Amino acid sequence: QQLEEHGKNIYGPRFWLDDVDRPVVVKLLAYFLQDEAIATAEGIDLHKGILLTGKIGCGKTSLMTLMRALAPESYRPHMVSCRQISFEFSKIGYDVISRYSTNAFFPYTNVPRVHCFDDLGVEQTVNYWGNNCNVMGEILLSRYDLFISNKMITHVTTNLNSLELEEVYGNRLRSRMRAMFNLVAFDSTTTDKRR
Repeated sequence: QQLEEHGKNIYGPRFWLDDVDRPVVVKLLAYFLQDEAIATAEGIDLHKGILLTGKIGCGKTSLMTLMRALAPESYRPHMVSCRQISFEFSKIGYDVISRYSTNAFFPYTNVPRVHCFDDLGVEQTVNYWGNNCNVMGEILLSRYDLFISNKMITHVTTNLNSLELEEVYGNRLRSRMRAMFNLVAFDSTTTDKRR
């Protein structure tokens, strides 16, 4: 109920949480409230990030935005659109990759910033000075290394399934994604909330 109220404050009075989405909401709440007992019961590893997948319009971005408010500051994900990152790359180049990976730490600390990359898979492969680059693939590979070395947490929303992700980003990244993420999937019967 609190979450629904918070949603109405942000998105307006027509916001609601659908019963069919309850399992997803429970998993996300357990994760962002760091509730070990419920997370364990739900099969959620609190030391990994979240890969939230579901159909277009099912509410992935809205839910992750709502969860931000529940997270302590060091766990609060910075939401950034994958399309925006690919536009940044086409303007300023390879510095964008380090901005979201090796330089993604709180100032003067070795505490990594949590990022949530929104809408993974819809961004274009970008050309910078004649070089094609799968920017998000490179960022995620770098963040995987930092996940291993510095416990850097990454969250992702996508409407692609695991096979489609492998097609776009390759087998190497897909196997690393298994190590980095808890897979949380909306039910296939969930409705488009944007009507």
